[in-house]
Amino acid sequence: MTKTPKFFTLIIGTEILNRRRQDRHFDFVTKILAAKGAKLTGSFIIEDDPALIVQTIKFIASQPNPVLFSFGGIGSTPDDHTRRCAAIALRNGQMEVHAEAKKIIEEKLGEEAYPHPVKMAELPKGAQLLDNPVNKMPAFSLDERYFFMPGFPEMSHPMVENTVDRLLPETKRWYRYTLTALCKENELIGVMETMPKEVEFSSLPKLYSDGWRVSISVASHDKDIAKEAFGRYIDLLEKKHIRYGLNDET
Repeated sequence: MTKTPKFFTLIIGTEILNRRRQDRHFDFVTKILAAKGAKLTGSFIIEDDPALIVQTIKFIASQPNPVLFSFGGIGSTPDDHTRRCAAIALRNGQMEVHAEAKKIIEEKLGEEAYPHPVKMAELPKGAQLLDNPVNKMPAFSLDERYFFMPGFPEMSHPMVENTVDRLLPETKRWYRYTLTALCKENELIGVMETMPKEVEFSSLPKLYSDGWRVSISVASHDKDIAKEAFGRYIDLLEKKHIRYGLNDET
């Protein structure tokens, strides 16, 4: 993958939205990507609704150079829609029985593979299997950019780690500089509007009992660009005689 990928997560499960289970995927994926100097572009938590699943996958697929980590819905129960939805969204509905997946299920479960578990071998056309380190039940990918995994973290998280290591063999360091200024953020909007496209920046205002404060963060893979952009905030604060404090560089 030559271009920088835009990473997305799709977390499927009504049980998460109604809080019967707590999501553990978002934090994990962000940490794995951050260790490589990458980040998520978007994350979606949706219910087990086939039309919504299809629409969300299509939307993610429409983005520039997307990579999707999808969690949940690839089993054999009636509320497991992800396999077919992925086929509709990415293969014009074409599905096939994946011979290797069927063999794995039959060898693992024997007679208990029928009539239901063997349905997990019905995958979108052209699917590639992902190794399941816990019970070997098939997960799958499409086009080496759409990865569909179980909702169980102990199964899916090693798959994410292996995939990220493969897609991002080199770590890109972020150079980040932060400060907290004793002012409203509108004092700094003019500088924000000058930030280079290579810079990721954020402004986090908060009102305290003694007045407003705003935390400014500037980061880039290019250290010189990050330092120069950060210096623009400091120059303005000095010019306006606004008190501020520098946080640790990372």
